[in-house]
Amino acid sequence: MAGQVAVNDYHPRSNMIRRETSEQGVVYYYSPLLRLARVPHAFSTRQGGVSKSPFNSLNLGNPNGYDQQDPWENIVANYRLLQQAAGCDKQHLVRVHQVHGCCVAQVQRAQEFSFDSQADGLLTHDPMACLSVRVADCVPVLLASEEGRWVAAVHAGWRGVVMGVVPAALEQLAKAGGVSSSTVLVAIGPSISVSAFEVGDEVAQAFVDAFGEEAPVLRREGHKAHVDLRAGIEMQLHRAGVPAGRIDTTDRCTYRDEVEFFSHRRDKGITGRMAAIISPNPG
Repeated sequence: MAGQVAVNDYHPRSNMIRRETSEQGVVYYYSPLLRLARVPHAFSTRQGGVSKSPFNSLNLGNPNGYDQQDPWENIVANYRLLQQAAGCDKQHLVRVHQVHGCCVAQVQRAQEFSFDSQADGLLTHDPMACLSVRVADCVPVLLASEEGRWVAAVHAGWRGVVMGVVPAALEQLAKAGGVSSSTVLVAIGPSISVSAFEVGDEVAQAFVDAFGEEAPVLRREGHKAHVDLRAGIEMQLHRAGVPAGRIDTTDRCTYRDEVEFFSHRRDKGITGRMAAIISPNPG
């Protein structure tokens, strides 16, 4: 089948997303796995857009609860640039009102989907849809069936990880598209790293309750705990039956790598948003 990824075609020790710059100067990351499946997608950085400080420059969303906002026309222009870089500029952008939960909404037809829908994940097989989730420290996750006809995009903050938003996306892909966890392709994008994600006892305990003895919580005597969100997501994927060789990930940290990324925690709320976008394989 065109675009199908065979396990032998992809070396599991090379499972890192890669950086690329478009002809228009948009800097983004892509998944080699998803590219092999001919799935248009991208994890944005903050580089290559039109927005001004403190939203410079590829800003794709405004902070909630702050008077300082990036003009909407800048965000629209930046999305257009990112979609062009990813090769899905003719598709209809689909977004949701993200609520840090575990709801995954199915998009039957992009043109008819309401942006007011409350969810933290989207899935579709509509080739005219470009799914988008926004992040500024949380983990963006992109998923696709082996041939790329079904795709999903997930926003996973700590609450979403604990509540199982990524396993929920796997379940929806299986239910709606017959996509097996053993054949799904997954890309985990840039987010806050474990070294930068210091948490209180309540959050650390929530991960212990959700994951048990293998909880991705690091503790040092006399210090607050740290949580590894990406490791938690990988653990959930493995438990659901996704092979390691079908997961692309990253070591990029939104908090640490200020030149590349916005960070809600580092910038104390007044900052822009990155996005992860994905469209089905056009065939």
